[in-house]
Amino acid sequence: MGIVQNLTQGFSPSRRAVLAGGGAGGLILAFSFAGKGAAADAPAALNAYVQIAPDGIVTIVSKNPEIGQGIKTSLPMLIAEELDVDWANVRTVQADNDPVAYGRQFAGGSMATPLHWEQLRQVGAAGRAMLMAAAAADWGVEVASLTTEPGVVVHAASGRRAPYGSLAAKAATQTAPELRSLKLKDASAYRIIGQPTPQVDTAAIVTGQPLFGIDMRLPGMLYAAYAKAPVFAAKVASVDLSAAQGVKGVRKAFVVEGGTELDGLLPGVAVVADSWWAANKGRQALTIQWADHPTSSQSTEGYAGQARSLVAAKGGKTLRSDGDVDAALAASAKTVEADYFYPFLSHATLEPQNCTAHFHDGKMEIWAPTQLPEPGRQLVAKTLGIAPENVIVHMTRCGGGFGRRLMNDYMVEAAWIAREAGAPVKLVWTREDDMRHDFYRPAGFHHFRGGIDASGNITAWANHFVTFGEGEATARSAGMAPTEFPAQFLDNYKLDVSMMPLGVPTGPLRAPGSNAIAFVVQSFIDELAHAGGVDPVEMRLRLLGKTAAAGGQGGLNAERMAGVVRLAAEKAGWGKTTLGPRQGQGIAFHYSHLGYFAEVAQVAVADDGTVKVEKVWVAADVGRQIINPLGALNQIEGSVIDGISEMYGQITIKDGQVEQANFDTFPLLRIPDAPVIETHFIKSDNPPTGLGEPALPPVVPAVTNAIFAATGKRVRSLPLNAAELAAG
Repeated sequence: MGIVQNLTQGFSPSRRAVLAGGGAGGLILAFSFAGKGAAADAPAALNAYVQIAPDGIVTIVSKNPEIGQGIKTSLPMLIAEELDVDWANVRTVQADNDPVAYGRQFAGGSMATPLHWEQLRQVGAAGRAMLMAAAAADWGVEVASLTTEPGVVVHAASGRRAPYGSLAAKAATQTAPELRSLKLKDASAYRIIGQPTPQVDTAAIVTGQPLFGIDMRLPGMLYAAYAKAPVFAAKVASVDLSAAQGVKGVRKAFVVEGGTELDGLLPGVAVVADSWWAANKGRQALTIQWADHPTSSQSTEGYAGQARSLVAAKGGKTLRSDGDVDAALAASAKTVEADYFYPFLSHATLEPQNCTAHFHDGKMEIWAPTQLPEPGRQLVAKTLGIAPENVIVHMTRCGGGFGRRLMNDYMVEAAWIAREAGAPVKLVWTREDDMRHDFYRPAGFHHFRGGIDASGNITAWANHFVTFGEGEATARSAGMAPTEFPAQFLDNYKLDVSMMPLGVPTGPLRAPGSNAIAFVVQSFIDELAHAGGVDPVEMRLRLLGKTAAAGGQGGLNAERMAGVVRLAAEKAGWGKTTLGPRQGQGIAFHYSHLGYFAEVAQVAVADDGTVKVEKVWVAADVGRQIINPLGALNQIEGSVIDGISEMYGQITIKDGQVEQANFDTFPLLRIPDAPVIETHFIKSDNPPTGLGEPALPPVVPAVTNAIFAATGKRVRSLPLNAAELAAG
């Protein structure tokens, strides 16, 4: 059924095989873990991760989706380290979706390392213990007298040595030890963890091997295109299907009634053909009349007008109120008032949304590049009216996720079309589909009022945040927590929120919430610093030096954050670097996903207002251990480039529809425009965290603050506008 299917299904042992210890003389290592929120002694699912072949080749399953963050490499590294094998002898495979065997399988929130750092090392250590127990039984010695070298059990007293492959069959009969009882390696003994390690799929990617969802092939497979209304969730009023059916290669065209849930199966017209070219040609031949929809009057311009009115009305719901902001502002030596805006953004994954589905023998089998396979399985089951156990999801590598593939709308579309077509079907979205039917980073409006005293200290901070939602619920990813910095670091702080109804689907974008909030908060801190005549680095250290209420921002540790601020400034030569005309440096920090990041950006602004980000210095504290330094650098550099790219794009709405359709109107940063990125880590005595997201938020305000330093012009609205930054 094709190379990709073999890769995704290559190691998926049945429950019986796991219980029996596997076949062909191999060891399959199975353990129980309590589910999230379950009691420690509660029954747990069976998990299989490790297979050892007689030739000593070790196959390790990577349980979570691979979306480019390197998890298919780093998670198996944890197991391999404690198992004590040579990385050269390790092969990794992608698990299928199986909540019984693997528990929660997802890519999001930079949580893979925090959730699995201890657990997967225990898996490897238990495997090593079982191999040693097998050797001890063979040799009639105590397990305590044995040690291991990479891939070999050693009895030093007698000089006997046994490769893991020769012990695998017997080891499979040993009782797995209690995981919590195992002694794990000291970091000083690591041979794999902490070593720069290329991603396991790199060679296949650069040679064009089929790994991604869009590469999927099945025997007898057809192709599908799916037309949806430009106004989200509008129904099909009328369509003449014969125009599509007359295109050579088209097998079938039909209307899908769909529903109103924006992350489910929406109304549309499906065209199924022998090739994707024919399917898309058939779709283009259609003339569809879409029904009227209540949100067709919404627009970017209208949202801005509503936001101005809400700010002027000085209403909104108070989420937090510390001290007396109005009195503090009245007593301040200086006050600053500013309005900030950031736009809707598309995820713009380079691999458009796609899914292959086959309904057979009463089951729906799916191959999908998804970040949340289990919710996708449940969505398909609910929509098609079949039992969840009759939906099988194989995870393929994702050509970018950034939060977009946390939604599984493309999966349920493919499943519905495949069942109607009566054959395996691969649905592929066009770039225009992808851009106009995304789950966008929400836009937001912030009206700030701030006060400073005669010494330049911040005395008051008020933020009226206008966002999207209805009633008590904000739109997805459109909220702001009352603990966001500088809450709890100022005596007089107030956060009000007003909401506007929205017909545009929204969702998490890499570092959700933080990617926008860091821009406005760190920019306004900069404004107050300059108004008070205080160096921007000094201002941030003053704030972090204040005693915060217990926990700070979701657990923010002020000392750790101050450490990265100082390090970033030091490495950038803050205040000591000679800069030319219209050249400047800016600094910002942000705490998100348990990671502490501060960044300094150096920019040059041409006379025509064109901004060149020349260099970014990154200082990070993500705990005591980096699993894969090469992967860590990849993630940080990618985050920085991603953040800078976001400063140039926007999604605008007119008549309820997205106006942008491709990269000509939603640009991504090009290679020649990428800055030099220099990264430095602080190794703190804290558990390791993820870092796929927290490096992104600080770069946007670091750049905009640098633009101010270079030009004296404050960027309060994105995307960047060269005309507003031009000289003169």
